[in-house]
Amino acid sequence: MRNIRVSAAVIHSGGKVYATRRGRGEWKGFWEFPGGKQEEGESGEAAAVREIREELGASIAIERFLCTVEHDYPDFHLTMDCYLANVSAGRLTLTEHSDARWLGIGELDSVGWLPADIKVVEEIKKHPEYEI
Repeated sequence: MRNIRVSAAVIHSGGKVYATRRGRGEWKGFWEFPGGKQEEGESGEAAAVREIREELGASIAIERFLCTVEHDYPDFHLTMDCYLANVSAGRLTLTEHSDARWLGIGELDSVGWLPADIKVVEEIKKHPEYEI
């Protein structure tokens, strides 16, 4: 089974987190925390910053590591490093996703998350000290 390592940014502001809806591919229509594949020799933090700039046109500041999620999809094993972050410059602009929402803690279950991202949501719920 193929192994893929990605980074995701849990972007937060005003007590809410930013969720994006996939606009294409096998998992089209599912919600996720934005991010993407880590390049060879790239740190998880650097990958998250690069992916948000490429996919959403904004700069983010990583605040701290949140968690690493392992999940077996039908065709690959995913390792996802997740970081709490905030927008440091620019505006979040959809270029690859079909929709986005700012969700408070009580709204996290209102969208259909990708299986790996469900584990991130559970981590957020367990730790109110993250002060999203």
